[in-house]
Amino acid sequence: MLVTISRASAKSVKAWLLQDTGDRQGSRVGPHAATAEKTQPWWRVMCLTGVDYFSTLGYQPAIAALAAGLLSPIATIVLVALTLFGALPVYRRVAAESFRGSGSIHMLEKLLPWWSGKLFVLVLLGFAATDFMITITLSAADATAHAVENPFTPTWFHGQEVPITLFIIALLGIVFLRGFREAISIAVVLVAVYLILNLIVIMVAIEHVATNSVVITDWWAALTVQHGNPLVMVGIALLVFPKLALGLSGFETGVAVMPQVTGSPTDSDDNPVGRIRGTKRLLTTAALIMSGFLITSSLVTTFLIPQAAFQPGGPANGRALAYLAHEYLGNAFGTVYDISTICILWFAGASAMAGLLNLVPRYLPRYGMAPQWARAVRPLVLVFIGIAFVITIAFQASVDAQGGAYATGVLVLMTSASVAVTLSARKRRQRWPTIGFGIIAAIMAYTTIANIVERPDGVRIAALFIVGIMVTSLVSRVRRSFQLRATSITLDSSALDFVTGDAEDYDVVRIISHEPDEDTETEYRDKSRDERRFGNIPTGSPIIFLEVLPSDSSDFEEDLVVSGVAKHGYRVLQVTSGNVPNTIAAVLLEIRDQTGIIPEIYFEWTQNNPISNMFKFLVTGQGEIAPVTREVLRESEPNAKRRPHVHVS
Repeated sequence: MLVTISRASAKSVKAWLLQDTGDRQGSRVGPHAATAEKTQPWWRVMCLTGVDYFSTLGYQPAIAALAAGLLSPIATIVLVALTLFGALPVYRRVAAESFRGSGSIHMLEKLLPWWSGKLFVLVLLGFAATDFMITITLSAADATAHAVENPFTPTWFHGQEVPITLFIIALLGIVFLRGFREAISIAVVLVAVYLILNLIVIMVAIEHVATNSVVITDWWAALTVQHGNPLVMVGIALLVFPKLALGLSGFETGVAVMPQVTGSPTDSDDNPVGRIRGTKRLLTTAALIMSGFLITSSLVTTFLIPQAAFQPGGPANGRALAYLAHEYLGNAFGTVYDISTICILWFAGASAMAGLLNLVPRYLPRYGMAPQWARAVRPLVLVFIGIAFVITIAFQASVDAQGGAYATGVLVLMTSASVAVTLSARKRRQRWPTIGFGIIAAIMAYTTIANIVERPDGVRIAALFIVGIMVTSLVSRVRRSFQLRATSITLDSSALDFVTGDAEDYDVVRIISHEPDEDTETEYRDKSRDERRFGNIPTGSPIIFLEVLPSDSSDFEEDLVVSGVAKHGYRVLQVTSGNVPNTIAAVLLEIRDQTGIIPEIYFEWTQNNPISNMFKFLVTGQGEIAPVTREVLRESEPNAKRRPHVHVS
């Protein structure tokens, strides 16, 4: 009895976990979906990406002060310059060329053929996973810092940063397990309140600086004593700039949310001009708003907060603007500011989680490199929350300790985007854009390398993600090798006439598998004669040749179109695919369903070693066609009486 109840409970839990599986292409309706049932004006969608981008104000000024010291304002100006004249032009072009939300990763995937493109995408997915996962853990850790440092919080909060951060992450997981809706509406409210509160804090801080201008002269005097002349200051600011790269986060998310942007009535699927225009406005407006806040916040925090307060354990560490809010506007306002900051930081984690839930299904299932359960939201949520727990414990919920890993993920994605648009401009023979984007790509590459050299923990974490994705992907690809891979099959009118005619007139459909070579009448005549003789096909029984024309074998899921053609007096079904046996099996099952007749197919044995043939199948989609086709049919159709018959001679 207990065993029966236990099994029933296990089935219920499994059904609940696998309830939301998305579609076969891995697209989901959500904040980062490839398609959206309801679109929004660009400024509302900007708030969705803004919970990630704007929330960095919660920790960016403190990180800048800790990294650059008194040079923080100058280093921040360098960051803003790269934002407006580097990242923004790059991602405006990405928006124009990858308008379905796939971003720069998809652009590079198209530029690199066959397995090289797939493997490169898997590496970039590792860095993207680093970016999104550290967004979750770092944002939660900074939310904890704001909660712990608030004067009204219980004293026992101090020293409990790790459990509190784990609780915040667990709460995020619970929300996604239950289902996450109305993300944009919540984001609009959070971003509006947060930016208004930040504006109030900065304006009050500027007023204090204006009435006490000696802080500016003291800052400049200390700066000149430390670094000498302004040129030296600029040079050092350029060297420390990679540590400030967190302020560039949000651009990749900005193009990921493109499908949510309302376009023009005249938009087409292949050229959504209105949606592209709206996304460019989104990116530009967000960059201008953030640039203004970055510069002003860096100035007032440097002028008004002692440098010692930014150090680990200091009251301004990870929460510089919150420190000013409490200092100059009182603890009541400061608490409101803390609550707003905690909410937007928590929601930044939600935005990152939504990004992960759309990023993984967008690529891995299409490559055949994800287990079946990876199509479902809830198992992925549990996996990501578990990883977030491990990262939080490893870094002891420290904002500063995770900065390097976060910056690595952001910078690698930005470098890849810069390279993608440079190659795109070069392909279109656009000389000046190629030069301009090439310079940006070089700067991004330098920044990435400098960040990795100084803070290698980021690339170590990314390497763990990359290895994990690679191993899981390859194992999944092997395990799913014998599955049907066609997402759809269409027989054109000629192909349909061939198979339905034989089914109606002869009550049988006989297919001969043929690999075209010289495309001569002799080739087809000899093939027909040999198969009739060795396959014991009755004299006078009609035959149809089936030819699979090779394409990219690294693709896993495909939409198949079967064409009927007449060649040298013979009827031929032609279909383009990179996976021959899986495609043959899918076509046979479609013929069965269209005609109601169990088709028969005739192969000839290959002469190569079966082990080498198996490796050839895994890499090129060919190899030992006959036995693999039979195995695909056996797994796809458990009823042997409804399974197409395979003959080999």
